Amino acid sequence: MYRKITQYLKAWKDSEHRKPLILQGARQVGKTWSILEFGRTHYENVAYFNFETNPKLNETFEENISPDYLIPILSHIAGQTIVREKTLIVFDEVQLCERALTSLKYFCEDAPDYHIIVAGSLLGVAVNRARFSFPVGKVDMKTLYPMDMEEFLLACGEAALVEQIKNCFETDTPLPVALHDKAMHLYRQYLIVGGMPECVMQFADTKDYILVRHTQDTILAGYLNDMSKYNNLNEIKKTRLVYDNITVQLSKKNTRFQYKLIKKGGRASEFENAIEWLCLSGIVSQVYKVEQIRKPLENYRDIDAFKIYVSDLGLLCAKKNLAVNDILYMVDEINDFKGGMVENYVNVQLSINGYRTYYWESERGAEIDFIIQRDGQLIPIEVKSADNTKAKSLKVYMETYKPAYAIKLSARNFGFEDGKKTVPLYAAFCV
Repeated sequence: MYRKITQYLKAWKDSEHRKPLILQGARQVGKTWSILEFGRTHYENVAYFNFETNPKLNETFEENISPDYLIPILSHIAGQTIVREKTLIVFDEVQLCERALTSLKYFCEDAPDYHIIVAGSLLGVAVNRARFSFPVGKVDMKTLYPMDMEEFLLACGEAALVEQIKNCFETDTPLPVALHDKAMHLYRQYLIVGGMPECVMQFADTKDYILVRHTQDTILAGYLNDMSKYNNLNEIKKTRLVYDNITVQLSKKNTRFQYKLIKKGGRASEFENAIEWLCLSGIVSQVYKVEQIRKPLENYRDIDAFKIYVSDLGLLCAKKNLAVNDILYMVDEINDFKGGMVENYVNVQLSINGYRTYYWESERGAEIDFIIQRDGQLIPIEVKSADNTKAKSLKVYMETYKPAYAIKLSARNFGFEDGKKTVPLYAAFCV
């Protein structure tokens, strides 16, 4: 399967300013596979070390973490010679060995010719909670997300359709109706399957939704296990409560996160650590409200008003136990959940493209789902689950702030009128 991260890894390998790379992200997003596949195709050999499956590795780093000391030992453990610039060294599940993470500083300073990528599923949690000596300034960092809609289409053999979608996005010309309908169907399939590589691969091979759902349930069970294994004892129950409650919050007309929906009388002080754990683990992300539309948006965020979205649509649908046909045909019974689900989908696509997302509300209740900075401009994005196009909130926003243009994501075909760029939901990856 093609992953866009490969382009980043190529640029990293060729960079004169390359440092050891930390690839982080939630469990099961394909970190190990992407690194090993890249190593196999771009290096003479790969020396792979997993701190979870081989706990004795930790002992290697206890006495001395200088590259001169480590390389001969690591070569012996890997059973192959580690050669500067020709071998890719991989440390996997590095959150389990603090000293291995610290050693990256010395590889950067004393032996920059060795190419090292380390991966960790709960690095954000580990670094934040433990007494890590983090190699600040001595590493490159990159987050890997689940597969986006484009990668899903490519995995399904729709490369030609992807090119047509990109072309229509650039030119604001409608996609032929038959192709538009096909792309909308593929988009709804993506909502069910999500972007976890194992699920995408199973779906591309078998089209078996039951098999995919079983895999999703296994991943969800793994997440719950992590909450117990890598969390403060007092926080385990709260973290699970918050995670279980996210689907409830997304079913509300106003998807702003409310503590009182977790439990009666719930307060920020009780649950903020649990939310932080979920964000650091890569399982969810927070989108804050901005009080003013000015650059930088981060300066004007309201820390008490935010929404929480999960990192993968397939896991969201599995968690909610939504029936496949209900999503494929967008039945009325799931009307309450459609808006939150589609907002979540758009947030995932925007996050993968590197945007930091915010939302906006007027004093009279007008709301814009997302504000992003695109090509130096602050752009509002309105999201609709169907093809209805009445957007009073967007009209209020445009009259107030006069943006260069606005983006409307819905089931409608491509177009551009009255300063609004209409983009079908399946093309959110183009933004």
